[in-house]
Amino acid sequence: MTARSYLRPHDLALAGAISVQQVRNYEAAGLIPKAERSSSGYRLYTQQHLAALQAVKSMVRGYGWPRTSAIMRALHQGDLSTALALIDQHHAELASKRLQVEQTLFALRTLAAQSDSLQSPRPSQRLRVGEAAGQVGVRVSALHFWEQQGLLHPVRERHNRYRLYDEQQMRRLRVVALLREAGYGFELIQSVLDELAAGRPEKAIVAVEKRGEELTRTSWACIEALTSFQRYVSEFGPQPDFTNLASLV
Repeated sequence: MTARSYLRPHDLALAGAISVQQVRNYEAAGLIPKAERSSSGYRLYTQQHLAALQAVKSMVRGYGWPRTSAIMRALHQGDLSTALALIDQHHAELASKRLQVEQTLFALRTLAAQSDSLQSPRPSQRLRVGEAAGQVGVRVSALHFWEQQGLLHPVRERHNRYRLYDEQQMRRLRVVALLREAGYGFELIQSVLDELAAGRPEKAIVAVEKRGEELTRTSWACIEALTSFQRYVSEFGPQPDFTNLASLV
């Protein structure tokens, strides 16, 4: 098959191991370029569409559907800069999540090495709900919801009834945020928190370590996806302009 050969929707679906309807959906969403039409109105796909489809399937494993869709739409609109910015943003988010895992593990392992129960924490700075949410990178509404589910128990200021998060509650909050982001259900998270509150952080450590392993797999999937993305852009996409950069060297 030559580079100029056309593929029918059925051919592209078969090559990409998806349904014909999914091919149409991918095109409508901008995941693959718009197809040419024959004189009779049939879609005519090319090797570029197949390469785009292969790139999408690779990228979804690392970037997820929403981010992959945004990246490929920007690329097919000729905006490589935005596509790369979205990739960079995802990597920054992964780095932030990895840091949260490391900080939480450090705290939990420190607690595991101590003999004192977590039910009697040392006095510490208390954060209001907005500050607490900002430290773990979630919305204030998430903290309110998790409190309703019984996962968090902030104290209240005596005069204005503002919620306050001490060291113990911040530790719980970090564990909840990490496990919710990893897809853990409330029942399992509660059991982890119960172990934590009882001075047995080992179960929490295992759960957070698994989250770290998931992030590592995601990072590797991103590396593999970028190989496919770079190949697709090099052959079919808008090429980066390094002229200005070269003049700065």
